[in-house]
Amino acid sequence: MIDADPPSLPPAYFEDVYGANADPWDFKTSPYEAAKYTATLAALPRPRYGRAFEIGCSIGVLTERLGVRCDALIAVDVVESVLARARDRCAHLPRVRFARLRVPEAFPDGRFDLILVSEVGYYWSRDDLARSRDRIVTALAPAGHLLLVHWTPPVHDYPLTGDKVHDAFSVVPELCHLAGRREERYRLDLFERA
Repeated sequence: MIDADPPSLPPAYFEDVYGANADPWDFKTSPYEAAKYTATLAALPRPRYGRAFEIGCSIGVLTERLGVRCDALIAVDVVESVLARARDRCAHLPRVRFARLRVPEAFPDGRFDLILVSEVGYYWSRDDLARSRDRIVTALAPAGHLLLVHWTPPVHDYPLTGDKVHDAFSVVPELCHLAGRREERYRLDLFERA
């Protein structure tokens, strides 16, 4: 008998994680996270983006830094209490909008100049990764940028690794790989829509 691929982690998983700890990955205080956010923003080739989409914004620490570089930013997560904290953090940024949304089941309308998938793709099943990839590529405007940033060591309850997420995008013919960076614990890849 062949083992089935693990399913995507459900919203209840994240509700439990954030219920136990308001900042479970130390986004606000970790030097590792701060350095990774700096590298993430430095990887973006344009100083400003028209319309951007961030999948998995959590409490909005990276969202706040990204939001100042976007004319419009839609940031989504699956936990409403987390989104409330992100809204408070980014209240001074009127062009940042938040929504409770689970990709790939739902996806905002329109095209984006930038889509950021940071520390979220490994929560998807293989099928949901493929569906998300298709929706992301379709929504990316011509010459738009897709930035992937993920933890690379395996985590026992995550369906995928960061490398598997990045590798799934690297085979898409419509995406041109512009830059990559591998650190001890994370990988960053920048793509442009042909």
